[in-house]
Amino acid sequence: MQESNITVSDSLALFYERFIAQLPGIGMGLLIIILGLLIGSWLGAFARRRLAAKTDDPLMSRFLGKAIKYTLIIIAIMLALNAAGLGAVAAGILTAAGASAVVLGFAFKDIGENFISGIILAFSRPFDVNDTVMIGENFGKVKALEFRYTKLKTFDGKDVYIPNSDVLTTPVTNYTEDGFFRWDFIIGIAYEDNIEGAKRTVLEALRTAPGVIEDEEHENFVIEDELATSTVNLKVFFWVDTKDFRRMALITKGIVVKSVKEALEDAGYYMPADIQEIKLYGGETEFPVRLQPKPDEDKE
Repeated sequence: MQESNITVSDSLALFYERFIAQLPGIGMGLLIIILGLLIGSWLGAFARRRLAAKTDDPLMSRFLGKAIKYTLIIIAIMLALNAAGLGAVAAGILTAAGASAVVLGFAFKDIGENFISGIILAFSRPFDVNDTVMIGENFGKVKALEFRYTKLKTFDGKDVYIPNSDVLTTPVTNYTEDGFFRWDFIIGIAYEDNIEGAKRTVLEALRTAPGVIEDEEHENFVIEDELATSTVNLKVFFWVDTKDFRRMALITKGIVVKSVKEALEDAGYYMPADIQEIKLYGGETEFPVRLQPKPDEDKE
């Protein structure tokens, strides 16, 4: 029993001596980690600012800034382990990481896909910050591109986080990149009205409506769309600026609809409502209708 106590005591004493001997190395390792965190954060922020200034691309600069920061921190940790006399631990970590790459690849498949997709998106640039985009069923403004997800702010106030792998494989509609969007709506006129005259009236209303764009590349026009039950339907196409798609494009559409409606009325065009036709079947030739007298008529 005494021999066992001596062995434990000797082991503790040996561990203490080794720990004291390694204290300078451990302190150096902690210093390297602290410096690595500070330098990595500073270099990441510096790279982000320089890239943003040169490329005018906040998404790419932010993404690459974070990549530089975390890469330097990992390097500092490996150097700190070596300085602390734990080089074997560092080598073991690298060896284990290489040996378990396949296993981790399956275990963190989604994380890896989203990270790689984020790198591709940072360079392919399908959108920028504050661009109005449609990604799948999500419609809003791009607010951030992170390592794993893209953040959208929808126009009804929701924050949507879309995995980068989904962004990369889903069709992305960018409403802001070109800066123009074509609205359309249908308006019906009476069958007896002059179609060409109505079309000219609509085009004149479009030319005077604020916010409507028309040039050689973006032409506004009106076509005959349908012979409906009660009306001849005209389809109106016009271009608007989408730099502020959230509000102004919608306001412009409302102004145009109002202006076209009023212009047609001022020009004497009639826009009838749907006509309902009642047919009698089974040999009946009359449809009994009883008019309800007014209360004053009943008293008389």
